[in-house]
Amino acid sequence: MSIGITSYGVYIPRYKIKVEEIARVWGDDPENIKSGLMVYEKSVPDIDEDTATIAVEAARNAVRRSNVDPKEIGAIYVGSESHPYAVKPTATMVAEAIGATPFLTSADFEFACKAGTAAIQACMGEVAAGLIKYGIAIGSDVSQAAPGDALEYTTAGGGAAYVIGKKDLIAEIEDTCSFTTDTPDFWRREGMSYPLHGGRFTGEPAYFKHIVSATKGLMIKVGAKPSDYDFVVFHQPNGKFPLRVAKTLGFTKEQIRPGLVVPMLGNTYSASSLIGLAAVFDGAEPGSRVLMTSFGSGAGSDSFSIVVKEKIDEMRDKAPTVQELLKGTKYLDYALYAKHKGMV
Repeated sequence: MSIGITSYGVYIPRYKIKVEEIARVWGDDPENIKSGLMVYEKSVPDIDEDTATIAVEAARNAVRRSNVDPKEIGAIYVGSESHPYAVKPTATMVAEAIGATPFLTSADFEFACKAGTAAIQACMGEVAAGLIKYGIAIGSDVSQAAPGDALEYTTAGGGAAYVIGKKDLIAEIEDTCSFTTDTPDFWRREGMSYPLHGGRFTGEPAYFKHIVSATKGLMIKVGAKPSDYDFVVFHQPNGKFPLRVAKTLGFTKEQIRPGLVVPMLGNTYSASSLIGLAAVFDGAEPGSRVLMTSFGSGAGSDSFSIVVKEKIDEMRDKAPTVQELLKGTKYLDYALYAKHKGMV
């Protein structure tokens, strides 16, 4: 029996800050920032929101959209690089909040921005082995950047949850392929408030090499080429990198634009590619074929070949879409943004 996605859910904080406001404080040219990053505004977690609360809301939306009894969920894994506790799993809080406890496996995953897709692979393995009926994989982050750092223009908050199983699939996962090396492009030691990035390592030897390699490896495994896909989603640290890597691999702008949410959202780290995939699911017709490749610094990529099933038409309207969650925005000035981020 096929393994795939039974349901999905997303949560995006309603607060945002515009690139112009950040640029005003640091004396940067906002037009240069916007054209260079292709990011115009980013989400900001509320004062009482963190990775755990965002993961809970995403998981609740996934359960709401599905016919799954939470008691049938055998595993919950939360991928993030901003877990609220160093010792205390985010996943147990999510499990309790959605009523999935006590008979299940839960754990937190870390691999920079691809921890959520690694969680999907773990759920796929347990479902395939018959150890669990359903698993939930979540990517959730309230990403960090030092004040005045270039990262501050993109780091955002958000989460996406995917129910993995064999029954009532809204999308079948045909195959997956990963590519991993020890590339020090981005890191944050225990106790550090903000991450550091390795300049020249960030683009070519990190993001582009890993996404290109994982994507090519996947297409070889499934015997596909770029034109065989209706949609493609890549990790979105900014708006330009996904477009560039899509062109390098032979995908068109028409294939990537439906899932390119970063310009009005920012980089949600572990949730980035997963929210992009959800945006595709929000409008994809049954039979559509989707390729998604994540990227996590350090560095690695997970690539997936996915086919949308007829069941999606029954589930889509049971929880908010990505575009609905991006509406109703409340904009912050930098002072309130700093308060929300705990900088003051």
